[in-house]
Amino acid sequence: MSEPPLKKDAAMDSAELTATAYHEAGHAVMAVSVGRPIQKVTIARGRMAFGVRLGACELQKGRRKTSHDPLEDEALIYLAGMVAEAHCTGRYCPRGANQDLLAVARLLQSRAGSAPQLQKIQRRLLDKTEHILNDPSHAKAIQLIADELMVKTTVTGRAVRHFFEQAKALVAKS
Repeated sequence: MSEPPLKKDAAMDSAELTATAYHEAGHAVMAVSVGRPIQKVTIARGRMAFGVRLGACELQKGRRKTSHDPLEDEALIYLAGMVAEAHCTGRYCPRGANQDLLAVARLLQSRAGSAPQLQKIQRRLLDKTEHILNDPSHAKAIQLIADELMVKTTVTGRAVRHFFEQAKALVAKS
């Protein structure tokens, strides 16, 4: 018989939850910025094929605006979680973003002829993700959505869009 898992202290749970909120908010903000509609964003625990996941950003099918490169947009959305989380924690957490990073690698396989080319494309897209999310209105939108996730656990796509527009207006005023 196995022993019950050790309980983490409340401060560690709170820090993990905050990082998750920023991670999922990053996915949501990037999705909105590239024209992908969102169903909902949550920091609730859920099941995956190989374990438990903490949080999710569920996209709707279709687009609000056309894209010159849908594959790149998808990769940016996947990378945005890790980047936004790093803006909160001060460091990348590849372990926490493992599924996202694997998805990016799968997406980009068709574009890279070799492992070094794949790494070069991933680095370029990571830099692009950093650049986009460093925009003050995007950073503010991530903060607003993460704060709302900490209060309500789940945020609708409509609310995400509202916070995105609110952040643009707040930054424009300042």
